[in-house]
Amino acid sequence: MPPIYQPEVAARAVEYAADHPKRREYWVGGSTALTLAANAVAPGILDRYLARTGFKGQQTDEQRSPDQPANLWAPADAREDHGAHGDFDDRAHSRSLQLWASQHHGLLAAVGGGLAAAGAAWAFGRR
Repeated sequence: MPPIYQPEVAARAVEYAADHPKRREYWVGGSTALTLAANAVAPGILDRYLARTGFKGQQTDEQRSPDQPANLWAPADAREDHGAHGDFDDRAHSRSLQLWASQHHGLLAAVGGGLAAAGAAWAFGRR
């Protein structure tokens, strides 16, 4: 289901989390932030929506090639490396603004606080 991210985005997030264990979680992808916010406000609605659309959104109408290796019980690339990218490579994002924001929340809080202080000073200066 869109948005689709390259596997390297998740790998960078895991690596960063391993190197910065003080935080309990990092969000990857804007849809993650929206999903978590919606779940906090109306979890039942989100559950029903995902139950209706989540499975179908991960399926395709394309027939599986008979030459495509099966990977249920063993890696599909035991003899040949197929790589980590797949059919959605042309639509996948290689960066996540949400991950950057999650990794730099202190900086964003400081900038936000500075802007709020500047706005308050400007508003009180106009009186």
